[in-house]
Parts: sequence; C-alpha cells; structure tokens
Amino acid sequence: MNRISRPYGTRALALAACALLALACGSREPAPDGAPAQPLAGTWRFVEFESSSDEIGTIRPDDPGKYTMTLEAGGRVTMRLDCNRATGTWTADPADGESGSFTFGPLAMTRAQCPQPSLDTRIARDAEYVRTYVLRGDRLYLNLMADGGNYVWERAGGPE
Repeated sequence: MNRISRPYGTRALALAACALLALACGSREPAPDGAPAQPLAGTWRFVEFESSSDEIGTIRPDDPGKYTMTLEAGGRVTMRLDCNRATGTWTADPADGESGSFTFGPLAMTRAQCPQPSLDTRIARDAEYVRTYVLRGDRLYLNLMADGGNYVWERAGGPE
C-alpha cells in the first residue's frame, strides 16, 4: 500500500485553522482614555436640516427633543421621530477621524399622524439617501447624496 505524503499534516492544518479563528474572533483593545470604540455610537438630537437649495434653506424642528436617534455600536439604530418611532440598521466606514461613508439600512417606522408641522416622514424618507458623515465636536452631519443637503444632529446630554 502506497502512502501519499502530504505537505501539511492534519494536526498542522488544525492548528492553522485555530490560529485564523483566534485572529478573526479576537478581542479588540478598548479605546484609550475610556473613549467609545465607535465614536458615532450614542444618542443624538436633531438640530436642523441644511438644504443646498436656497428655496428650501434651513429647516429646524419646533422642538428638537421630539427627534432623537440612537446609534448602537452593534449597528442598530432607533429613532424617535416626533410621535413616531423607527428602527433599522446603520453602518459607517471612517475615512479619517472626522468623516467617512455612512448608510442606513431600511427603516421600519410607525405611521401615526403627528400634529403639523412635523419632520417625521421627511427624516425617515431621506435616511436612505444618506451617504457620508462629518463629526465635528458634538455635532454629527449626515450628508445626503447628490448634494441634497445635510441633517445636523447634536450629541444628547444624557439618557432620555
């Protein structure tokens, strides 16, 4: 009976597989000085929409407390949009310390009729067109594609 030699033994392959698995699942170092590992994670309050069209201009909510967005580090987003709620997913790919690409997945939203003026449907509708972000201090600018405008959010001071 001829025995075929293998360049790598079964044990060597098992060890290599374990090493790759350990690298893929290894724990990440915590961020220095207690900073969040994902700088966009947290709760944000809607400040204004800056349109690139002079006809629309800047739109501000009557009560910014009615519009909040919580970006969880695991990629889930929950929103309070006036009298409605929305949930979905988000991803960000930082280009540098202050900006990068940003997308929302499909949002599931309740459909209550909020008293006017309300920005609930506008924010939910435009979420699919967000393509990039800029983080400056406690302000998060979510930029729409094709120079469609910017949603400006500020970091909320604490839990709602």
